[in-house]
Amino acid sequence: MSEITESQGISVNAQNVLQAVYKLYHDKNATEKEKASKWLGEFQRSVFAWETADELLRCKKDVESTYFAAQTMRTKVLYSFQELPSQTHESLKESLLNHIEQLCNLSPILVTQLSLALCDLALQMPSWKMPAVTFMQKYGKELSHLPYLLELLTVLPEEVNNRTLRLGENRRAEILEDMENAAPMVVDLLKACVEIVKDEQLLCKIFKCLGSWFNLRILPGNHVARCKLLDPPFSVLKDVTVSSNLYESACDCICAALYSSEDIARHSDLIMILYQGTHSLREAYQNAVAHEDTDKCLHLGRVFTELAENLLEILVNLPGEGLGDLVTLDLLLLCNGHCQYEVTEITFNFWFRLSEMVYLLHNSTKRIFGPYIERLICTLVTHCQMEPDNDKILDSSDDFYEFRLRASELVRDVVYVVGASECFVHLFSTLNNNEAIPTWDVTEATLFIMSSIAKYVDLSDQVVVPQVLQAIFSLPQGTHIAVYHTSVQLVGELSAWIEKHPQMLEYTLSFLTTALQNKELASVGAISLQYLCETCQNQMAQHCSALIQLMQVSDDLNVSADATLRLLKGVVTVSSNLSLEQVKEAVGQLCSAQITVLSQHMSEENLQKTVSQTDPVIWLDRLACILRHVNVKLVNGAPHPCKEIVEEMWPVFKKVLEKFSYDNRIVERWCRCLRFAIRCVGWSVQATLLQPVVETITLVYAQHAHSCCLYLGSVLVDEYGSQEMLLAMLNSFAQPTLAILNEENGLEDHPDTVDDFFRLCSRFMEKSPIHFLSHSCCPSILQCALTGLNHKHRDASASVTKFLRNIIECSATDQNGNGMQNIVSSVVSKYGGQIVEQSLQSCLFHIPTFLYPDIAELWWSIIQRDRQTFSMWFMSALKNLPTETSLASATPEQAMQFHTEVTQAKEWKKVSYLLRDFCRLYR
Repeated sequence: MSEITESQGISVNAQNVLQAVYKLYHDKNATEKEKASKWLGEFQRSVFAWETADELLRCKKDVESTYFAAQTMRTKVLYSFQELPSQTHESLKESLLNHIEQLCNLSPILVTQLSLALCDLALQMPSWKMPAVTFMQKYGKELSHLPYLLELLTVLPEEVNNRTLRLGENRRAEILEDMENAAPMVVDLLKACVEIVKDEQLLCKIFKCLGSWFNLRILPGNHVARCKLLDPPFSVLKDVTVSSNLYESACDCICAALYSSEDIARHSDLIMILYQGTHSLREAYQNAVAHEDTDKCLHLGRVFTELAENLLEILVNLPGEGLGDLVTLDLLLLCNGHCQYEVTEITFNFWFRLSEMVYLLHNSTKRIFGPYIERLICTLVTHCQMEPDNDKILDSSDDFYEFRLRASELVRDVVYVVGASECFVHLFSTLNNNEAIPTWDVTEATLFIMSSIAKYVDLSDQVVVPQVLQAIFSLPQGTHIAVYHTSVQLVGELSAWIEKHPQMLEYTLSFLTTALQNKELASVGAISLQYLCETCQNQMAQHCSALIQLMQVSDDLNVSADATLRLLKGVVTVSSNLSLEQVKEAVGQLCSAQITVLSQHMSEENLQKTVSQTDPVIWLDRLACILRHVNVKLVNGAPHPCKEIVEEMWPVFKKVLEKFSYDNRIVERWCRCLRFAIRCVGWSVQATLLQPVVETITLVYAQHAHSCCLYLGSVLVDEYGSQEMLLAMLNSFAQPTLAILNEENGLEDHPDTVDDFFRLCSRFMEKSPIHFLSHSCCPSILQCALTGLNHKHRDASASVTKFLRNIIECSATDQNGNGMQNIVSSVVSKYGGQIVEQSLQSCLFHIPTFLYPDIAELWWSIIQRDRQTFSMWFMSALKNLPTETSLASATPEQAMQFHTEVTQAKEWKKVSYLLRDFCRLYR
């Protein structure tokens, strides 16, 4: 069959769809496939798709076209339901009910699509009461109907919280009430089904359906308990020989039940069934371990952890009593003892939460949980052991490396329950046991966990830490490289202790210097030396010259780029404690080394070298690191020691930018470097560098529109305030920026530009408000900001709202008295109502919920400025909300209550909570 020919009784639209679907699936020409796919996508968005999809579902020409029709129907119901007149809803409902029955044997995926379409329709049809009951009445009489009845009953509760439907909180409340009324009938149906069904696939569907209703938290938990509906999934979990699919579905069901029974007082019978059932699974877990079935151990681990999280408050407040029986923790420690770290990781979130709660309790309660935390840490030591035949250090891209980091973080969180020093001593004692010498992998893992808590050991300790350091400094030749690597890391973590015991400093420096000369230890050695520099600044000052020399040869020591920057930070921190003259000399040497190489790389003869050798980013990052961390105190107007250094570097900086102005990555690093240079020396270079920097970045921005130039401009404004050349810079930046942002999708496509441009505008409002608000570009910028309130990008949205808040909160006055306030009042009066209305619309229909607090702060600024005027603008904004027939909307009473509560709020957080709750009515 080479093509679809016209069939009698099928409409032209249906013929066209059949032709396109055939090409999509069977045409060997990729271009034709692409054309067909594009055409079908456009067709799905058309209003004709409703009727044609229904026609194709009746025809059942083939699986491909029928599936496309089902998918189209679901898409239309989900995204375009408002296209249908209300009088057609009932006929569509009957049509979909019949299609499911007629097409159930064609494809399970097709049934899922039709089920989704039907359930989405039900949720958007207020006239359709208790759709779950409709499904059970229509399909509950024949066992052959059970597969798609279960599919419908599974999908319905899942779709209730599908935010794409935009049902709104009012409609969801109606739906949940309907479903809660239908829930006992669903429970009875599932109970009847589970008693007669023997087919494993159907049993999976029953468990999935039950879990779906549990997740909605409207099942009558105690009724479920009394009818023993959870006995079958628990029976499955006890039998580790069943299939993986059935076991997983039973696990999901029990976890959903545990999730739904968080309110223990309300679900007392259910939680007791879950508690007893979960505790009865210990033997099943041991059997799964014996069968080496890791997947089933993972599933049981989920159940144990879900129970523990559910009972966390009882475990902490009533340890050992009733549901607070600490045997639950023993179940978790079974998982922690599993040989696969993936199983133990399931429990991590519980231990984090337990440590947070125990932190606030008395020491007597902490002692109850101490033995469990000790056992947990011991299991983590075991899990952090490398393979005995491994002869290298771990690769940072390895999953096991990531697990060890998470384990380390967990140990730091929970160790205070037993005491960091006590744990440190205990771990070291396991290595210092004369009866049995530990293998290298055990030694390394123990040292790794010790490094996690080394920062928290008792700084006055004079017994164990010296022994630990002595053992590390005396590591014999031939020590496994991983042990050496972790030992170097541990020394760095002990820098706070070393600072209090300076007699150990020389030995430590000698050890770390030796490590730097080993290519496999160089990077971790550099990081540990950084910790030492930052913690022992005063003691390390005498070694500053040696540290600078070390930095000059760091590229020959195989130190990674990141570790080099970290060591450089440490060296600069030490040098900042010297006299101003010594700071100038030290920073000059460090900068000179980078500038010399950077300058050489700009010359023509170096163009043939590899990218890594000529990439200016390396040297720009190092210069930025140096200038960022210079921290000196100037007294009596003394010149900044780095002033001349920065001025002398400028010609090379400029040359770099001119050469790589097309490369956004390099320009970003260049601007970052200049940012720290300007922040470092401040006003001291205003007369010499401000003008050339402004001229350079405005020229580059005009050519390539790198948003980082805008950011650097905001730094200049922040440092140097109101300057004629900075106002001219604003004009140079504003025109091309507004042209970009006012293009179609310009704001959405350039979030960095939005962020940096409005950050620049905010700086002008802070430093030179009268000049900014009087600027010819200001009206266009404000209009752009109003549109920018719809931006979904976190940083871009935050910059827009901060800019608008700066205008509203502006309280400066000029030399003529109230002139500034008159300008601000005029701007706020003109745009305030638009700001309130646009920001409300943005919250309801555009931006994600995590941006609501920014809008609340914006409203609060207006409220504090003039609560009465805000009330008027706010009322107008509420009245202008869309009033078309939509389920997702507030009632007039809810809108009025929202208005009253917001306008009477006493703090911005209250406004944020009210806004969040109101927006739920529209989502």
